[in-house]
Amino acid sequence: MRIGLDMMGGDFAPTEAVKGVKLYLDTVASEVHLVLIGDEQQLAPLIAAAQLDQSKYSVVHSSQVIGMDEHPTKALKEKPQSSISIGFHLLKNEKIDAFISAGNTGAMMVGTYYSIKAIEGVQRPTISTLVPRENGTYGLLLDVGINADCKPENLAQFALLGSLYSKHILQVPNPKVGLLNIGEEEGKGNLLAQATYPLLKESKQINFVGNIEGRDILSEKADVIVCEGFTGNIVLKMAESFHEIALRRNIQDDYMKKFDSESYGGTPVLGVSKPVIIGHGISQETAFKNMIQLSQQMIESKLLEKIKESFVAKDDTQQQ
Repeated sequence: MRIGLDMMGGDFAPTEAVKGVKLYLDTVASEVHLVLIGDEQQLAPLIAAAQLDQSKYSVVHSSQVIGMDEHPTKALKEKPQSSISIGFHLLKNEKIDAFISAGNTGAMMVGTYYSIKAIEGVQRPTISTLVPRENGTYGLLLDVGINADCKPENLAQFALLGSLYSKHILQVPNPKVGLLNIGEEEGKGNLLAQATYPLLKESKQINFVGNIEGRDILSEKADVIVCEGFTGNIVLKMAESFHEIALRRNIQDDYMKKFDSESYGGTPVLGVSKPVIIGHGISQETAFKNMIQLSQQMIESKLLEKIKESFVAKDDTQQQ
């Protein structure tokens, strides 16, 4: 298993990326080989100081970096030797089995779309976030940003993708799916919510439990919460602020710590044919370690194969 890591992406790269690699190699027992993509001159002293096991990694040199504020498509075209461009080249040509970056999110999405494509039948790939719950478990909210405007069919697919992720990665046997809305009753909400509800209700592939309200997001009412990316991103950013407020007010609470983006690292792009993990720009060592571990879980669980099978089954059902 070979996992590629963009060592130059993120506000604290490459220092925190190297620390994350060391943390992963020191704490996770696995047969994973890490492919570290970045500027060799910058990486060499950091890797030497970290005393990484040389049998567990290799370095692929990249002479360019895509900045956080660069235009994604233009940057990928003009910087073929960037760590993100090289990462996608390796992924496309099966030199690595997964690719991780905390760099330019737009460039990661463009690279994903143009190098590895969506799984057949998936109209729009999506990204999600983990939702901490008081009992120590996690729910899943999606989409959280890359699909600001959606059709009902998109949300129905997000529900299926989220259910499969919840089942095979979060180990929830029969995930409950809820549609985020302004009321519990069927028929509530805007035109998108009203049109999505019957699609979710009729689906045989998910366990739909109806509408859920904002106050239910952190509860166990639903394991998978579906919405369009505009709403999802607002909820995500608000939730992340809980941890920041707790720090400012010197509130020591284990539950509040779970809203720290470091605790879950990054989010996979669900619906594409190979594992791509996008990290927060402020990712530090724990986040990088968790992203590597998530990539490993996705590969070992054969999540993408299960998604492909589900969408083939869905198409067969619709044709009948």
